Amino acid sequence: MTPSKRLQRIPPYLFAELERKIAAKRAAGVDVISLGIGDPDRPTPALIVEAGQEALADPSTHRYPTNRGRQELRVAVADYYMRRFDVTLDPDTEVIPAIGAKEAIFNLNLAFLDPSDVALAADPGYPVYTAGPLLVGAEAIVMPLVPELGFVPDLDAIGAELAGKAKLMYLNYPNNPTAATAPEGFFERVVAFAHEHQILVVHDNSYSEITFDGYRAPSFLATPGAKDVGIEVYSLSKGYNMTGWRCAALVGNAQALEAYWRLKTNIDSGLFEAIQLAGVAALSADADAEVESMRLLYERRRDLVCDALRKIGVAVTKPRATIYVWAPVPKGFASSIDFCEHVLERAAVVVSPGGAYGPSGEGWFRISLTTPEERLEEAIERLGALA
Repeated sequence: MTPSKRLQRIPPYLFAELERKIAAKRAAGVDVISLGIGDPDRPTPALIVEAGQEALADPSTHRYPTNRGRQELRVAVADYYMRRFDVTLDPDTEVIPAIGAKEAIFNLNLAFLDPSDVALAADPGYPVYTAGPLLVGAEAIVMPLVPELGFVPDLDAIGAELAGKAKLMYLNYPNNPTAATAPEGFFERVVAFAHEHQILVVHDNSYSEITFDGYRAPSFLATPGAKDVGIEVYSLSKGYNMTGWRCAALVGNAQALEAYWRLKTNIDSGLFEAIQLAGVAALSADADAEVESMRLLYERRRDLVCDALRKIGVAVTKPRATIYVWAPVPKGFASSIDFCEHVLERAAVVVSPGGAYGPSGEGWFRISLTTPEERLEEAIERLGALA
């Protein structure tokens, strides 16, 4: 049985060998602590769960939903964007619920890319930015995130010929995996670049609510002219501990959303309405205190991890956002995966190799802060013993 050629275009999973070693250690009884996956360890806030339970018991939610989404959720998203980002959205034309951010991002490739087209993708970045274009027969051209520029791409380094072929540009700030935030003026340069080359910007806004040290992450759509050239994917997964609920929304340019909706009508039957109503509760002002509580929790964890890394000689910079710490691999290791295997063998702690997120991630590693504090402290002690 031969997989499709499009599936064969996807590169091998860099983390596969490391996962095999993790499984072997656990099978041998070793207490392995994983700081790899970015899946919140705290439960979804009670007010969201209760709203979902109430909606689940309502027979009217048991029927096919609409691909446009319930009016209540579209209005809730628009109200939230005004309250949080000072961005005006028309709930009828500029908001569509999605079955998670990953689904939305992938489907945009189907909606906008033909085999001869190009998508510009952040590198390092969320793997679907590069895998999605390949799976629809198009090309993914990576844009290295330059540390000296604050982990943003050098737009001037993208030649006119390549920019002329590109139809999509994938960005993500606050960023996974680098935890970088968008420097002042960067979004304005992106808008100008997209206008000049007729590119649709897709901004993945999955981490805007997890910020530290007084920083408040903006929406890309708050940039003047952004709605003319861009859309944003807003996910409830990380900020509201709702990764399993698969609740997100695509917002922004109405023409782009209309194309996305036309595609969705042929692919899925919409987001379960009980989950949509739980999303309404999440986006209400009543949930703000829960979001703030999680923000403070991650800030404490960030400080613990960064202080521990510095003690073992890792030159880490404390991030201003996200649930991750991105740090340079210490000297003496051939690659990021070499370092991660060393940490696994010596400390039974899992960290993610930067190379798994793209070529420009090589030389770095990522730690997720989504581990209960007692386990995180144990992992930190083990890392400290490596010094």
